[in-house]
Order: sequence, then C-alpha cells, then structure tokens
Amino acid sequence: MVDDASGPADPPDVPGVDVLVAEPTAELVRDLLHDVIDPELGIDIVELGLLRDVVIAGEAISVRFTVTTPACPLSSYIEDEIRACLWQLPAITQIDVECEYEPAWTPEDMSDVARAALGWS
Repeated sequence: MVDDASGPADPPDVPGVDVLVAEPTAELVRDLLHDVIDPELGIDIVELGLLRDVVIAGEAISVRFTVTTPACPLSSYIEDEIRACLWQLPAITQIDVECEYEPAWTPEDMSDVARAALGWS
C-alpha cells in the first residue's frame, strides 16, 4: 500500500476543465471555438477571422460567423460544429448560430497565426 500525501493533481489549465466550473463568458466561448476547424483550410474559425460575434444572455448563447466565400458549401457543417462545441457548457440551454455574408470575409480578417499557417506572412 502506497501512502500518497500529495493528493490529487491539480487539473490542467485547459478550457475544457474551466468550462465545468466557470460562468460562461464571451471570452470562454471564443476559447472553445478554437476547436472548430475549417475543414478546407485546416485552421480554426477564430484564427481565420470567421467568428463575428458572441453574445451570452442568461442560459442562451448567440454566435454569428461567416465563411471565406458566399459559395462555401460547408457553412452548415461549421454551424453544426459550433453547436456541438458549445453544448459542453453546463449552464447553457439555448444556442443560436447564424452564418452571415456581409461584411464579406477578407484575408485581412485572419490573425497572424492563421497567416503564418498558410504561409502568407
């Protein structure tokens, strides 16, 4: 029998653990949405600049996003991925996700991280 006086280890500093104990904030939602990857470019929607707005009102979250081109066939896929990602928030009972096309996305919307990943820096 081993006597371990150190007790359980502290949880790692990752958003997934914080979600279980934190009140949802727009910042936390944005952090979680880094897990939603644009399947054509392989970069998350936050770094690509596709995430337009996050609003939290009580137990409801509203997310507005865009796509790189209005003809993008993957907007429904990205919408589903956003919903799946945010349902892990325990206090949320409603998630509204809307894809908007105006203003149009431009490469200037990307972060430096996304530009570097695409070799554009």
